[in-house]
Amino acid sequence: MLNVAIVGTGNISHNHIQGYLQFGQRCRIVALVDIYPEKAEEKKARYGLTEARVYESHRQMLAAETGIDIVDVCTPPYVHAEISIDALNAGCHVLCEKPMAASLEECDAMLAARQASGKTLSIIAQNRFTDAFWRLKAALDSGLAGRVCHAQVDSFWWRGHSYYDLWWRGTWEKEGGGCTLNHAVHHIDAIQWMLGFPSAVVAMMTNVAHDNAEVEDLSAAIFTYPSGALTQLTASVVHHGEDQKIIIQGDKARISAPWQAFASLSADNGFPQDTNDLSREAQLNAVFQETPKLAWTLHAGQINDLLQSIERGTAPLVDGLQGKRSLELITAIYKSAITRSVVSLPIGQDDPFYRTGGIGALAPRFYEKTASVANFSEAGAIPLGKDLDRGVSP
Repeated sequence: MLNVAIVGTGNISHNHIQGYLQFGQRCRIVALVDIYPEKAEEKKARYGLTEARVYESHRQMLAAETGIDIVDVCTPPYVHAEISIDALNAGCHVLCEKPMAASLEECDAMLAARQASGKTLSIIAQNRFTDAFWRLKAALDSGLAGRVCHAQVDSFWWRGHSYYDLWWRGTWEKEGGGCTLNHAVHHIDAIQWMLGFPSAVVAMMTNVAHDNAEVEDLSAAIFTYPSGALTQLTASVVHHGEDQKIIIQGDKARISAPWQAFASLSADNGFPQDTNDLSREAQLNAVFQETPKLAWTLHAGQINDLLQSIERGTAPLVDGLQGKRSLELITAIYKSAITRSVVSLPIGQDDPFYRTGGIGALAPRFYEKTASVANFSEAGAIPLGKDLDRGVSP
């Protein structure tokens, strides 16, 4: 039985707590930590966590608890590294919410602590644990779509004006960025998982609808790969309807989440024929539908993956290096938008954007943060985006 401590009991902690409770034979929550202890007490009561003790800081918890196996970090991003490193140094495994840290420098410090401790470090990327993305990757890996030419990634979300009134949101110092960092990270992780790491990035960003935030609420970026392929990514919290999607264009077929397979055939003059390549479409549909459904999805799926990695002594699907790669792409987007330049990857340790505080020191303040609400009322687990499993059969 693995003992779990949840550090940070805001809205996202619902998804984590509910995930662990599905594996009651393998783990139990024994500690809840929050700088507002009443929030931790509320979660304890809501979920019947009678064995859980409440603490006001992670250091207080680590000093008092001797049997913690997993520290689950659900705090604002600016303290992810500090808490994760302290937990790893104390001999605990760590599951850390996205984004991994506030800078690439902090990512490397977390990776060094993981290496020194020999413990597991996993970064939340719950969209990998959806049938839509799992099966899309299987279809891509089959090679039936051919060589990748282009990907379109629409990380479209919508957040009302008051979203940025929460005390830590909307500032470069505390949140670390806007929609690119805290919303598109899901899709950025997914596309780098599927297509690999780009060689260069160019981007622009703006704030068009949230004049109570320093950070961006809209960005557009293009990734280029050594193969010559391009990814076009839009990150937004101004899109009504939150129509999120990933579309991958191979030289033989188009595949996407939500799922669709489309394969054009060329006429002698190069224009598309009236009839598609129905055989290729059928093969792609077969790969997609025959890939087994995941037993556990989203946060529960990633928690199951973490538990298995600890139980079996294997690496988790989303380890610290994967978490850093996603943040490196986000850092490159910010650097390109701020400096108005094409950014080559990887980003070196001598780059000011690598260092903690580097982005915040150089980033524009689109608006002054005008409100600082300590806590919002809670309605349960926060929404995690549109259901991309449309078209996925049992």
